[in-house]
Amino acid sequence: MASRIKAVNAYAPKIKLGKRAEMGDLVAFIARGTGLNESGVRQVLLELRDAVLFFTLQGQPVKLEGLGTYTPTIDLAGELGIGHRADIDLKRGLNVPGKFRGEIIHRENIGKTSDELVALWNAEHPEDPVS
Repeated sequence: MASRIKAVNAYAPKIKLGKRAEMGDLVAFIARGTGLNESGVRQVLLELRDAVLFFTLQGQPVKLEGLGTYTPTIDLAGELGIGHRADIDLKRGLNVPGKFRGEIIHRENIGKTSDELVALWNAEHPEDPVS
């Protein structure tokens, strides 16, 4: 018997990710948009990274307007990490109607409930129904 999670994950809408934008891609994009040279842009981005590390090492969250907030975290084993909460305007920008140009897998299932996704699974997998 299949699990509910397996069935929902099989039919839930997902974004098909393209090639990851690397530092060089970001540097070139920002340089074109600002008129700054690429080496200057790269230096500023590396300094930004170092500044976020510096402040989070002091136990301070860092808010980058338009990007989000970086917060130091710790787990039960004492392993330090960093959490990122995206800026609300960044999230809103993703949801502007007609702007998203990527591919959505199972787009037809947007708005369906988990019960409806389980029903799809059960219909297509009668040999392995959700228990």
